[in-house]
Amino acid sequence: MDLTGAIWRKSTRSSGNQGDCVEVADNLAQVVGVRDSKDRQGPVLTFTPETWRAFVQSTKTR
Repeated sequence: MDLTGAIWRKSTRSSGNQGDCVEVADNLAQVVGVRDSKDRQGPVLTFTPETWRAFVQSTKTR
């Protein structure tokens, strides 16, 4: 999976977690990347934009 050009960001809600958070790159056309902020060179989970939107929406309704 080519993530060249990915712009990684942390959630604004993760500032108090002492680094225990994820980063998301959702600026690419066909994929959303998710990685551990403490292991930026480590593995990346990838999702389709549709799947990622469904996940985010489901977390907002709980």
